[in-house]
Amino acid sequence: MQVKWLRLLYNDFSAFSEDQEHLISFNERNNTNAADYVEGFLLMNKPPLDLSFYLEHDQPRITSLVTQYNIIYIIELVKYYDNNSQAQVEKEVENLVQGLKFVPTFQFEKDVSYEEFLNTVHAEEVILRAKGLWDVPHPWLNMFIPSSRISEFNEGVFKGIILKQNISSGIYILYLMNRNKWDDRMSAVIADEDVFYTTGILQSTRVDNVGAIQAQNQEILQFCKDNGIEIREYLTGNKTNEGWVQRFGSKWQLFEGRKAEFDPKKILSPGQGIFC
Repeated sequence: MQVKWLRLLYNDFSAFSEDQEHLISFNERNNTNAADYVEGFLLMNKPPLDLSFYLEHDQPRITSLVTQYNIIYIIELVKYYDNNSQAQVEKEVENLVQGLKFVPTFQFEKDVSYEEFLNTVHAEEVILRAKGLWDVPHPWLNMFIPSSRISEFNEGVFKGIILKQNISSGIYILYLMNRNKWDDRMSAVIADEDVFYTTGILQSTRVDNVGAIQAQNQEILQFCKDNGIEIREYLTGNKTNEGWVQRFGSKWQLFEGRKAEFDPKKILSPGQGIFC
């Protein structure tokens, strides 16, 4: 199995978000031309700038684009193929990107093995280890955000908070999900719209800088609260029991009932303070 791996660069957030929504709509129509993987993320004009995906001769003009616009938005999409489908994958990719509004000539692609694509996180680990940023604190902030408020979030958080603060750049993930792919029996709390964004603000830092990033995370959460953006945190911690009840909202009774049924002695996950 092989992978056709593309990255499309945008300087306009609306175009980026509209194109993401367009790409995931293929799956809703059960279109065989749908991408096998779609993700979005950001490049910010602050160090370190990770351009390891791109050929060396392309990196200077990508850097120039980031410098010019301060934030570049990237759609990453993938098509899988094998020996039988190799001849048609180029046409399928052409159909996928037709009409997308990325910056002209800023479409990059490469062919890798399926295993190499799946091992992407390990490749990132190697980069972070080389920079001494792996075995360090990771004060991450992960959220589900309603798609109707994502432009406001972009302006207020990515541009208004993160870009302006003197904190080294991290990994900023931003991609769409369809609500109907989630089973309502799941205890996970997601945004209350048919389409919503998964957002990861993934920072790695020295011990002495953890407080600054935690303060930034709290500023982001306060911005959302002050502006009525009903985000849903996930992979979160450091909450009181009351905070967990608030987080789970209408699903709290369901979640609490399952705990009582399957873990009545509260053996599992005692450190999170959910059921104290």
